[in-house]
Amino acid sequence: MKPNIQAASDGHLKPGRSGEPLGSNSEIGRKLKQYYDEIVSEDVPDRFADLLKQLEKREESDASREGA
Repeated sequence: MKPNIQAASDGHLKPGRSGEPLGSNSEIGRKLKQYYDEIVSEDVPDRFADLLKQLEKREESDASREGA
């Protein structure tokens, strides 16, 4: 049995007969991308947003002290 993906001469993979660059792993790739997209689109919890604001304020005050 031949693999679905063959190495191209430039080192990149090229699709075999199925037309899917990942072959049998394409469904896994789609699910991972879907999961990643869902996580990226989630809102930042209020507690983390507050902590980020505090950090920004501290960095600004540190920068102003160094520049003075």
